[in-house]
Amino acid sequence: MISRRNIRVKVMQTLYSIDSVSGDTKPGEPIAILTKKIEQSRHLYTYLIYFITEVARFSETDARQKASKHLPTAGDLAVNTKIAGNEILWKIVEDPGFKAAVAEAKLSHILDSDLLKRTYQELIGTEEYKEYIELASRDKKSEKRIFDFIFTNLMLPNENFISHVEENFINWDDDAEMMQALVLNYFNKPGQQHFQEILSKEKWEFARTLLTTVLDKVDYSLELIKPKLKNWDADRIAALDLIILQMGVCEFLYFDTIPTKVTINEYIDLAKAYSTEQSGQFVNGLLDNIHKELTAENKIHKRNFKNSTL
Repeated sequence: MISRRNIRVKVMQTLYSIDSVSGDTKPGEPIAILTKKIEQSRHLYTYLIYFITEVARFSETDARQKASKHLPTAGDLAVNTKIAGNEILWKIVEDPGFKAAVAEAKLSHILDSDLLKRTYQELIGTEEYKEYIELASRDKKSEKRIFDFIFTNLMLPNENFISHVEENFINWDDDAEMMQALVLNYFNKPGQQHFQEILSKEKWEFARTLLTTVLDKVDYSLELIKPKLKNWDADRIAALDLIILQMGVCEFLYFDTIPTKVTINEYIDLAKAYSTEQSGQFVNGLLDNIHKELTAENKIHKRNFKNSTL
């Protein structure tokens, strides 16, 4: 589920955290930090889906509250609760894995009831919602379409919702783009996602191996990098840039199914996104230089990657 780009981000952040702490790390600490970062993504993903389900279920709360008024109007007694019976909704809320993930992360404690109510009220005022409740029957397309609409049109563009998410999930900025794809994809097959496993075994192995390889090979990778720094002001080189370079060098040498072009492009993008304005050019120049040197020395050996899942 988590993309390799996001895995690289989390490994990079883990290495930066370790580099920022004085003294040696305890055995197992780097993996523990990386695991926590992946868990943060899992909790965020679960919360986004949880919030959507709570918006849909609020129609029943709305109907109950209006019907319990001292003098309810005809409109109060006629609140449409069709969305509370949405087939996707019930596949999600009856999923034991989803229930366990919500309970484990205590997501109900995070839920902003005022924001939830406002999102629901905005929903019922839209033409999309009115069209949905006017359909006499249920079909998979309309059931999915209304959930997509809640997420894409009411949550993501809502500054209050984004502020709420940023306040509770420090990884939102890193994961936002990925989360959009994951949530929308989930609605295609609701109830079939293992919420306890946001990483496949293959991708977890990639994350773990990338992290441990960079740590194990730090001296050797720096031996390759430092001679190339003579044309750059060493005092102005960002610590994050050196970490990105080390990751790139390790992928060149020790990850034989990842094409070198993929490695270079990925780390240029990370440098642009997370480091200084000059970092993209800096990383591009050095990785290209190191790649040419290692290729000339026949030190890069890649397998056929036509069938790779990259």
